[in-house]
Amino acid sequence: MRARTIFIAALFFVLPSAALAGEVEDRRAALESQLGVLEAQIQEQQKVLETRQRESVTLERDVDILNAKIEKAKLSIKARNLAIAGLSRDIGEKEVTIGKLSDKISREQESLGELLRKTARTDAFSLPEIILGGQNLSAFFESVDEYRAVKAALHDSYTALESNKTDTEAARAALADKRDEETALRRVQELEKKKTEGEEAEKQRILKISRGIEAEYQKIIKAQQLSAAQIRAELFVVRGSAAIPFERALEIATTASKKTGVRAALILGVIAEESNLGENVGTGNWRVDMKAPRDTEPFLDITRRLGLNPDQMPVSKRAWYGWGGAMGPAQFIPSTWVLYEERIAKAAGHNPPNPWDPTDAFMASAILLMDNGADAGGAKAERLAALRYLAGWTNAKKRAYAFYGDDVMDLADKYQKQIDILQQN
Repeated sequence: MRARTIFIAALFFVLPSAALAGEVEDRRAALESQLGVLEAQIQEQQKVLETRQRESVTLERDVDILNAKIEKAKLSIKARNLAIAGLSRDIGEKEVTIGKLSDKISREQESLGELLRKTARTDAFSLPEIILGGQNLSAFFESVDEYRAVKAALHDSYTALESNKTDTEAARAALADKRDEETALRRVQELEKKKTEGEEAEKQRILKISRGIEAEYQKIIKAQQLSAAQIRAELFVVRGSAAIPFERALEIATTASKKTGVRAALILGVIAEESNLGENVGTGNWRVDMKAPRDTEPFLDITRRLGLNPDQMPVSKRAWYGWGGAMGPAQFIPSTWVLYEERIAKAAGHNPPNPWDPTDAFMASAILLMDNGADAGGAKAERLAALRYLAGWTNAKKRAYAFYGDDVMDLADKYQKQIDILQQN
């Protein structure tokens, strides 16, 4: 059994030592501690926001709200960066372990194969052949037993290694999924960063034009209130399609709302949020920016059936943190669009539906939001549905995604106020 003993010793050499494992746990604990501090600070800024938002509109109040939003966004970005760094390190450690285990398995496979071949040659002789050949039966069976014992030991070791490798690969896959999840948050992070920059600019603007005088600021607020006519004419920007008047956008959203039970303002909020994701949206090319074959094949099928030139259709550009290829105002990737295509066609009346057509895109968003629970109504259900729209059901309740849900609801509130004004006139 010497081979098995050597093998087991080698296996323990491959796996992390207790000291190394302790260091990993210490680093993980430190990371979790940092995240805990950041999350507590984020909650503090959220409380400031909620308190100030309940107050009457004043210059001081609005500047405080902008400051709290800016600080909260900066803390959120730091928290995400920490999480991504921790997951990347863990994945790297798993990859090293898997590499060593794979090498060990290859060597043991070769040894096992040779022993099996030797045993097979031994088993090929019948008992009469052995007797007639004048071999020593005792020595022969001793040899066979030895071969079989070693073979069994190596087989057990190989099985253990395979199991270990399988478990490690499963763990790495789970970590890779988490890294993909956190990497997807870069998308939210870019949006949050962009909005933060806008809020900083807005703070400087209102301080400059009001000169810090409350009366002047109140005049500015009053002047910014839109009339019903201005709301109707205001352009609603959608990605991958030409901007349309808000009145037309509301008409399309209302139709989708009647079909799905999802509030029109929420549909507009999601479409607006998806359109705010940056200049990379709608400026890509399917050959470069889509994940193949997951999205390229359905994309070519979609454009073929619509009679469109795939090279001329706008899709989202691949960002530094992940794949692009999302289509039209709803920003569905092709592989997701085809899953909903039949339902979109039935609800919108277009077969095949066109992801770049606002009517079909709004309907697609409404159907997905309905599937995510938004038709139940209420801010809590709508916010959760919006988060599921971005992150799926598993990740929707994670704090790292909160910004997307909060921003969609802010936009929905904005559009609901405009809808209310239009309905009163």
